[in-house]
Amino acid sequence: MNSCALVLGGGGSGGNAWEIGVLAGLENAGVDVTDADLIIGTSAGSTTAAQITGARPAQLLADIRDTPQPTVSRGGSGAGRTHVADQMARTAAIIADAHDPADMRRRIGAAALALTPDAPPAGRPSWRDIVASRLPSLEWPDRDVQIVAVDAETGEPVVFDRRSGVDLADAVAASCASGVPHRIGQRHFIDGGYRSNENADLATGFEHVLVLSPFGGRFRTPAEWRMNLAAQVDTLRSAGGEVETIFPDADSVTAFGANMMDLRIRPRAAQAGYHQGAALAVQTKDFWH
Repeated sequence: MNSCALVLGGGGSGGNAWEIGVLAGLENAGVDVTDADLIIGTSAGSTTAAQITGARPAQLLADIRDTPQPTVSRGGSGAGRTHVADQMARTAAIIADAHDPADMRRRIGAAALALTPDAPPAGRPSWRDIVASRLPSLEWPDRDVQIVAVDAETGEPVVFDRRSGVDLADAVAASCASGVPHRIGQRHFIDGGYRSNENADLATGFEHVLVLSPFGGRFRTPAEWRMNLAAQVDTLRSAGGEVETIFPDADSVTAFGANMMDLRIRPRAAQAGYHQGAALAVQTKDFWH
């Protein structure tokens, strides 16, 4: 059985910052879980996966603290927040009508393909450029890092890695494409969270699996579809793995506020995550090695 896997779930801008904070808090207390044999990243967690394999969590945390925050976040208020709410309403209706996970992914993919992507204004970066700007390196690390997305045309899940022939920035952009699909060549991809918020089951066969879930294991799909984290943890344990999950504590939830997509919450979400990671260091060290 393989040794250690680190699973980084989705959770918007705030969730990404929280994950970095948790990892930095653990590292500062002497527990480096970024040395995992496998790292799985989904949506915002794919950004985290690419970041922590290109820079140390402490540096990433410092970058969050030092980066000036926007006065109005793209997802924080006004039209941006309305867009997020509309997207949630559209996908909720599709989930309610779908027969099973595959049907849901096909329907969400079709709805995403029907959206007309807005061309960035002159001088403004594209979605890929925005994603690339967040990464310390644009090269795949020479490690087992898996980035989860969904093919918008077929609804089939896709797992990108360094052998996929896809640029790291494109893989992350695809995994984070919750609205308009991200195009790679002739294919289009949507958010890996439409397979699962965490995709922890991809770590089946590993002895120790640590899951960071910014959404706290919450899910929007019917429980019988078994797309939720609890079902995936059962799968991992049935295969002989030991699993630990880290959910946001009360202070972290408060730091997130009402909108985890709001860029303005990143410093406080990261700081709350840092304190939480430091507090969990002893039990995580006992579990990890």
